[in-house]
Amino acid sequence: MFQKYINFIRGVSVNRAGRVGVILTTTIFITFINFEFAQTIGLVRNAYFGLITYLAFPMLFIVGLILIPIGWQKYKKQSGKSTSELLNQRFTDDYTQSKFIGSRLFRTIIYFTLINVVILGIAGLRMLHFMDSAEFCGTACHTVMNPEWVTYQRSPHARVKCVECHVGQGVDALIASKINGVRQMYLAALNIYNRPIPTPVHTLRPARETCEHCHWPEKFYGQRLVTRVKYTMDSLSTPTFTTLNIKIDAGGPGKENGAHWHVNPENKVVYTSVDDKRLEISLVKSIRSDGTVNEYHNERLATADGGDEEERIMDCVDCHNRATHIYKEAEDIVDELIRSTDIDRELPFVKREALAAISKSYNSNESANEEIANHIQNYYNRHFRHISIEKSEEINKVVEVLQDAYAAYRHHHMRIEWGTYSSHIGHKRDSGCFRCHNTNMKSEKGESIRHDCTMCHSILAMDSAEPYQFLKEAEKNAPDRKMHEYLNNEFFESTF
Repeated sequence: MFQKYINFIRGVSVNRAGRVGVILTTTIFITFINFEFAQTIGLVRNAYFGLITYLAFPMLFIVGLILIPIGWQKYKKQSGKSTSELLNQRFTDDYTQSKFIGSRLFRTIIYFTLINVVILGIAGLRMLHFMDSAEFCGTACHTVMNPEWVTYQRSPHARVKCVECHVGQGVDALIASKINGVRQMYLAALNIYNRPIPTPVHTLRPARETCEHCHWPEKFYGQRLVTRVKYTMDSLSTPTFTTLNIKIDAGGPGKENGAHWHVNPENKVVYTSVDDKRLEISLVKSIRSDGTVNEYHNERLATADGGDEEERIMDCVDCHNRATHIYKEAEDIVDELIRSTDIDRELPFVKREALAAISKSYNSNESANEEIANHIQNYYNRHFRHISIEKSEEINKVVEVLQDAYAAYRHHHMRIEWGTYSSHIGHKRDSGCFRCHNTNMKSEKGESIRHDCTMCHSILAMDSAEPYQFLKEAEKNAPDRKMHEYLNNEFFESTF
């Protein structure tokens, strides 16, 4: 078998082009097999390695295959002989002698052609599989996508492939994504991409084709209890609690409440915004299954009759615009680190000092690491010398987790700072829900879109000393007694 291959190779290597083609295809074939074996057994896990294996190698292999017939045509032209004469000249009679199923040379060509087709087919399938992996999306363009890759790995969707949301299902989606990928490669190669990268809500597939494969409105019912813990800036970093009983219902006949009412198949919400950031909403239309249409215009905006965008049907990403690549705020990060005991709350003023250290703007991650360490360690050395000695390990851990958090959410090369990417879910720092639910959105009858907090959640505590403050009996002389009683009654009426 090996000798037959050698004889065939000698026969087609008629000049420099043919020899280069043969060497290229043979070398690529052997190297591809070795690289594929190394990746299969887990010896190599690197996106750049995959780029070479599944993109560069197949291209070079095809180039080698093309060079062989080019070399043959050139050889034929220079010799002035026919193909039959050259074949008889380059190969022995037993190769060129015609038989019932074709000559031996013909069968060899068919044999190697099939091998080439199989190799290219396997490489093509492996290439598609590789390009669908999260590692490829996050690490192939390391500088550009590193921030998204880091936040993705810390997100609730860390086990969901990027292509599930960014590509979607179907051949048309696959083709569109590859065309967009070529554009992105062009921008990255010329270093003319946006910094920071805009949230790609315009290029995502419709939520019906992506999000709702796992989350679908028919399953949005009931309530979900959430308690958020914040810590004060005092010496004890005293915890305060905000507890919300979130109504995740999608609504139904006669039901207008529920955070997911907007995506109920029985309802259709259409809006236009002033610009492509979708922060200023100029028009909202609610279309019911019975054909009823309620239209609201933003009286505060000059472009109340329409925005720069075309009308858009509201779906998941209009609220969950940072469902995966979540950039947390500095204070939220510190509160989470204290609650998880990664930061020892027994350290005096640890919330205040940790927040001061991490929320500053530094020139680079290297300077941030140095300055964060200096800030924390110097503070306890100066003001609590005995604690800095007794709890040196705890203080060093504070430094370590703050440095890690800063590196995860601040990316200087991409101009990502605290608050660069806002989240529309809720209304904590961005307008969020209140982009539409506000008194400026008026109908022709002068009615505004409802903006009652209890439409979407019952409030059981709000920066309170206890997590269920408003479920207790209100004190008679408390200044917030009426609000306390109202929220208590609202919870029981909406739940039972």
